[in-house]
Amino acid sequence: MTSRKGRKGDRGVIFASPMIIVMQIGAAQEEIDLVADAIRSRGYEPLVLPGQDRVAIGVPASLNNDQRTDLEAVLGAMDGVSKITQTSHPYKLASREFNRTDTSIEVKGVKIGGGSFVVMGGPCSVESYEQFHKAATIVKSSGATILRGGAFKPRTSPYSFQGLAEEGLKILKSVGDETGLVTISEVMSGDMVSLVAEYVDILQIGARSMQNFPLLIEAGKSGKPVFLKRGPAAQIDDFLLAAEYVLNQGNPHVILCERGIIPLDRTYTRNTLDLSAVPVLKEHTHLPVIVDPSHGTGVAKYVTPMAKAAMVVGADGIMVEMHPDPKSALSDGSQALTPDQFLKMMSEMRTLGAALGIVL
Repeated sequence: MTSRKGRKGDRGVIFASPMIIVMQIGAAQEEIDLVADAIRSRGYEPLVLPGQDRVAIGVPASLNNDQRTDLEAVLGAMDGVSKITQTSHPYKLASREFNRTDTSIEVKGVKIGGGSFVVMGGPCSVESYEQFHKAATIVKSSGATILRGGAFKPRTSPYSFQGLAEEGLKILKSVGDETGLVTISEVMSGDMVSLVAEYVDILQIGARSMQNFPLLIEAGKSGKPVFLKRGPAAQIDDFLLAAEYVLNQGNPHVILCERGIIPLDRTYTRNTLDLSAVPVLKEHTHLPVIVDPSHGTGVAKYVTPMAKAAMVVGADGIMVEMHPDPKSALSDGSQALTPDQFLKMMSEMRTLGAALGIVL
């Protein structure tokens, strides 16, 4: 039975959840191809989903009542089809129902997801070539493989340091090339995507921008890996639907980041790091999940314990702020680790990883 739940549109009932055609066990490749061709002939692009014992074919599109009835009638009569159903979530391409295998993203030889554990480190902001190069050297020597640094900084106050803009991007690229580290930096608006993409390897969508849909669309069109941070008040479905905007542009390279939600008590921490979100996300999506314990706590001394906890609960990596001299940092100095603290954290993470069978 397929659900009749939907929302009214110009052409009748529009279904929030897309159709999935489940093939019979042992269905022939020819039968699978014929079903896919029938879907294409009606203007939809099928998504073939191989499984352990049978194949499913997804139709990642919203269908009105007439469209769904037509497809069900045609496909239900075809050889090899077992049943026709729909996904149980509003997101489609991000769902494990559409992709049962963990997504692994490789950037310049660095693997994110798919059983690997990565560490992203560096200062909140690129302040100068000297400051950033020193930070990168520490990141590299620790064994971390991805260098973070902000060139454009969305700050609560307009009087706070806003970043070095394109000059910061040039420094980021130069230092990344010199050290061989993969680079990541935030992009704040859709019209900035092409500029930031010119200089960095991974585009970061900050928590404040998680539901900036024009930005998500442009980031998706860029083809660059997109690192999407969860908004401070976003539910899991909201988070995955934001990822869907990027995936829907034909860009499969999306990395999710849990970075803390609005706390009940701001006395002790900046945010509440929702580590329960990690196993929940791992159950419902195939996308890699990274944890940011720096923004998640806002307090440097809590970063290492929460980084370890992130590894234990199954995260694919962590993003940690480290500054050569946190006391002089132009942004987020209170949550940045010193070089010694960062190196110590990496050593402890390797020990923990060895006990868990995780290579860091």
